[in-house]
Amino acid sequence: MTHQEILKKVEWKDLKNLSFKEMLIENNLTIPWFVLSITLAYFEYYILALPFSAFFFLAGLRQVHNGFHNSLGTNKFLTWFTLYSNSILLLVSIHAVKFNHIRHHKYCLSEEDYEGKSAKMTWYGAILYGPIHMFLIHKVTLQLGNKKYKKNVILELISTAIFITIAFYFKIDYLIYHILIMILAEFLMAFFAVWTVHHDTEETPEFARTQRGKWKNKITFSMFYHLEHHLFPAVPTIKLPELARRIDNALPEIEKKNTF
Repeated sequence: MTHQEILKKVEWKDLKNLSFKEMLIENNLTIPWFVLSITLAYFEYYILALPFSAFFFLAGLRQVHNGFHNSLGTNKFLTWFTLYSNSILLLVSIHAVKFNHIRHHKYCLSEEDYEGKSAKMTWYGAILYGPIHMFLIHKVTLQLGNKKYKKNVILELISTAIFITIAFYFKIDYLIYHILIMILAEFLMAFFAVWTVHHDTEETPEFARTQRGKWKNKITFSMFYHLEHHLFPAVPTIKLPELARRIDNALPEIEKKNTF
């Protein structure tokens, strides 16, 4: 079954629109997790801060991922600001990630898909590849991106460098903690954000892996509905559980490989 045939069989266009409440959720999801993690780190409860830092990172990924596909329900400037501000807090140029993610949808798991390279590796190979992955997506964007992308990447990298310099120069321990944890998280992106959802799908790359466990999806902020996302990238993450239900009802014959 082709992608176009799937689009015709599943009702999905109504899911593109966000209510005001949903828009607020998508645009503010990171705030409580960031506040809790930084507060605990400020009082030097670093171990207790770790899970909240992890949830902040995952919520940040969900937020910018929706921004990549213009699914935050906000105007261009606010969407841009979301990507820019998260670049500083997540310690990576989000516009570089965006450039490679859009290419990932276009060239999924081909030689031109730089984001998806770790999908063909072993799980431990994808983990070891993590630092190279982060360097490569910036390099590719600066080489292949248009002037607007390059300008945003440079701005984000400079802003992030200033943030890191301030934290270390003034020895702000809770910010140093945050920086170190975010760097570690970014180095694991090739494994968690690519390998887990795409390994062993090279023959049918448009059919990524997915997750159907209710609680697994709750604790991962619905980020592992990846089959659904690749088939309908314009649908916001908050609507993916409903989209998954519709796909299951309309196309029960589609093989659904589990993420974890």
